[in-house]
Amino acid sequence: MKRYFVFALLGPFVGGFLLLLTTTYQSGYWTQTNLGEVGKLFAVFFKTLQYSYLFGFLPSLMIGAVDDILVHVRRIGPVLRMLMVGVFAFILASLTYSSRGPDSGAVQFILYGLVGFVPAVASSWLVHKYIQEPQPAAAST
Repeated sequence: MKRYFVFALLGPFVGGFLLLLTTTYQSGYWTQTNLGEVGKLFAVFFKTLQYSYLFGFLPSLMIGAVDDILVHVRRIGPVLRMLMVGVFAFILASLTYSSRGPDSGAVQFILYGLVGFVPAVASSWLVHKYIQEPQPAAAST
């Protein structure tokens, strides 16, 4: 249960911020900016944080479920599990957010993929580091 709480709490927060950074980069917002514009970015982030949680809650729980499933596979270590969860979230986020039009490309695919990769790996690492993971049962002979 704690695993899902970490994914639901951290995923939309970090993913929403990265999505805002990606969309502002894609729109050309960062070409000529100053410190005041960065302040506006954070203001927009905190004003739209409720929507990040509204639309990011269920996808974060789904990624948490994938992480929970992979915990029970004995041959998968924590680092490989974090990488697998991150790659899965990368693919889902890039397919969800990136467009297929004339402005699509590798940069757009990677930036939108990182929106899923970074929160998934960070959440999986926090769960591994600070929450007791279930131990596999000993095989009886």
